[in-house]
Amino acid sequence: MMLASQVLTGLVAALHAYFLVLEMFLWATPFGQKTFKRTAEEQAQTKVLAANQGLYNGFLAAGLVWSLVANDVLAMPLRVFFLSCVVIAGLYGAATAAKQILFVQAIPAAAALVFTILATH
Repeated sequence: MMLASQVLTGLVAALHAYFLVLEMFLWATPFGQKTFKRTAEEQAQTKVLAANQGLYNGFLAAGLVWSLVANDVLAMPLRVFFLSCVVIAGLYGAATAAKQILFVQAIPAAAALVFTILATH
């Protein structure tokens, strides 16, 4: 269970690092427009908001990586906290922005969280 927790947590961290790059640096590019199915004008108007959102995704990725390298006392509480944050953010995003966020963000984090909790018992 611990290996599954670590691997899935690493996957979720990698996804959020990707989200950081996409939202901070690729948002107003043709790739960003295609990914988010928006016009160049819409992407340009929301570039600053997306960069801010990308920074928050970077903090989530950093916290998840921290949980993978932290000592035994801190690792699991950190992992549970940051994975819970990702699940909540994913559920909120799916409810308010796009349903696909449930599958891209919330479900992978929820799976990692389940394996993390199982690994601690």
